[in-house]
Amino acid sequence: MLALLETINLALTLYSYIIIASAIFSWLHAFNVINSSNHFVASIGEFLYRVTEPALRPIRRFIPDLGGIDISPIILLLIIFFLQRFLATTIAPALL
Repeated sequence: MLALLETINLALTLYSYIIIASAIFSWLHAFNVINSSNHFVASIGEFLYRVTEPALRPIRRFIPDLGGIDISPIILLLIIFFLQRFLATTIAPALL
């Protein structure tokens, strides 16, 4: 059972990295640092959007519009951090 918790923790950590990469990619795209007409760059952007958007969309419905500033990735990262701490401090010790 502990192996399952460690696997969930690893998946949450990897998803955190993907969220951060998606936020950085969106900044680079918004400031025209990267060439979005490049097929490779466009496929990376599409992958990051498809992976993160299902988790970010419900958060965006509840937070108010801040005029171009999207804080939904930060909120999602806080939720992931809470889940990781909850697994490590509450669930894992109960299983040992």
